[in-house]
Amino acid sequence: MLNGTLIQFFHWYSIPGGVFWNHFKEQSSYLAKLGINAAWLPPAFKATGGGYSVGYDVYDLYDLGEFDQKGTIPTKYGTKEQYIDAVKTAQANGVQVYVDIVLNHLGGGDEKELIQVVKVDPEDRNKPLSEPFDIEAYTKFTYPGRHGKYSSFEWNHTCFTGVDFDDISGETAIYNILNEHGSDWEDMVSDEKGNYDYLMYNDIEFRNPAVREELKRWGEWYYETVGFDGFRLDAIKHIAPQFYNEWLAHMRAVTGKDFFAVGEYWAPGELPQLLKYIDATEGKLSLFDAALHHTFHIASNSGNDYDLSGIFNHSLVSVHPLLAVTVVDNHDTQPLQALEAPVEAWFKPLAYALILLRNEGYPCIFYPDLYGADYTDKGRDGQDHYIVLAKVECLPLLLLARNEQAYGPQVDYFDHPNCIGWVRQGDKKHKGSGCAVVLSNGEAGNKFMIMGEAHKGKKFIDLLGHLPQEIVLDENGAGEFHCSPGSVSVWVEKRKANKLKRIARG
Repeated sequence: MLNGTLIQFFHWYSIPGGVFWNHFKEQSSYLAKLGINAAWLPPAFKATGGGYSVGYDVYDLYDLGEFDQKGTIPTKYGTKEQYIDAVKTAQANGVQVYVDIVLNHLGGGDEKELIQVVKVDPEDRNKPLSEPFDIEAYTKFTYPGRHGKYSSFEWNHTCFTGVDFDDISGETAIYNILNEHGSDWEDMVSDEKGNYDYLMYNDIEFRNPAVREELKRWGEWYYETVGFDGFRLDAIKHIAPQFYNEWLAHMRAVTGKDFFAVGEYWAPGELPQLLKYIDATEGKLSLFDAALHHTFHIASNSGNDYDLSGIFNHSLVSVHPLLAVTVVDNHDTQPLQALEAPVEAWFKPLAYALILLRNEGYPCIFYPDLYGADYTDKGRDGQDHYIVLAKVECLPLLLLARNEQAYGPQVDYFDHPNCIGWVRQGDKKHKGSGCAVVLSNGEAGNKFMIMGEAHKGKKFIDLLGHLPQEIVLDENGAGEFHCSPGSVSVWVEKRKANKLKRIARG
């Protein structure tokens, strides 16, 4: 996939009311025009919160907005018919669809069961706080609204390793379920909290072979029903890697499709954890570069105290570029969310240039950065906050520059703590390609950089329009490229820059 670009086409507060699938359908041709070739869509199945749920509190994997369950037929995003129509339209427009796979847990069980558990320390799940005792938990899923259509499988306590609520005492805690498949948690890559198998709701027990077979059947059904192109795998930090090794191999084998897969293993600043998961899955899936996002967050809050020359240090993309999906922000890091760590607005153009215009990594842009967003929610202080996320105005031009200009050999000029640059020298396959990028987190900056003899005598201008001058490259294809304070400039051959600006204007 040459210069592929992914968009997370939603955020935590995306518009409710069952109109979102139609919105994606309508926007897919625009995405393709910008050079975006794939879209990661939100969880499409019915969740505990019904028509208001983002989808990560999954209830019924087989209900894509078809059955009257949890108080609604459509999901927050629309009906099954609208979903499938949107996927097919996007694919016809040249945009692949990656579906969000949420298999760590189920919520909203239909019936209670009396089960035996051990209460554990939430900060060290290997430390028991009780002897085995009985609780009542909603661990039975019969899906009365679906009446066995598509699958007759019913989930019960033998399908789960843990729950967080006892209906007898009314206590919320972490309870490890004792059943024939294990009297402890599954083995995880991370030893955070002793064992981080349990995250929320009813935690799925992947050591149960009936569970694994049902999830394989569901995966086949989902593909036959929707016809997607790849996966975003949720919460893999809390799922034993052996499961996804098996499940992905099965899905690729039975469909004959070499599905792209990217996993969410959120470990900010912890590159070794990402590498351990890659080893455990033998490179079968990519990972979001949580380490690089963490760096962007810190850099955006540090101003010119941050040393830009080391911006890629300790990032996944620097070690495993073919398995790194690079991000600037996502739905979990946006303001008021659980992993809130947003990249400040001034730094976002710099961050996007760093992931879009370089040779390494598969960049994923975030919906609010292209479209903008506003919402109200309670913050950690318990108060309501009105949040406005302004769109990154230069993002369409950066996307077009990736699609048409960012080719050929890459030469880095990471030789100053506050001003760095690089060139992409272009190639013969993409006529007029090549670009020079300069960015600064402090004062105005400049770099003498060499584009190569193929560019000698050409006039270059700042595609983003921050600086008015033209640069004529010398006989070696070199020139002095500038940027404004706290900004980024992307220098492109003048005639190509004018073309890209016309496309961006629509």
